[in-house]
Amino acid sequence: MPIYEYECKACGHRLEKLQKVSAAPLTDCPACEQAALARLVSAAGFRLAGGGWYETDFKSGSKKNLAGDGAKPAASGDSGGAKSGGESKASA
Repeated sequence: MPIYEYECKACGHRLEKLQKVSAAPLTDCPACEQAALARLVSAAGFRLAGGGWYETDFKSGSKKNLAGDGAKPAASGDSGGAKSGGESKASA
């Protein structure tokens, strides 16, 4: 569920509210109790970009598995397996 940011046009009170996307926007200000809340447009707290973005989160030092680093051993392992498979076909 996304977190929406609101600001009261009457008193200037700001708040954040965790709501479903399908939920109706809040209208009543909890500070002044007037129907003057407006939903603000704000930047997301995270950005989905690149391959394996989640692998690097909360890791430090040499524990980071970058998408580019993981692809190199897998590619060499695949080509090695293809060579051995090709050799067995040639000898069979």
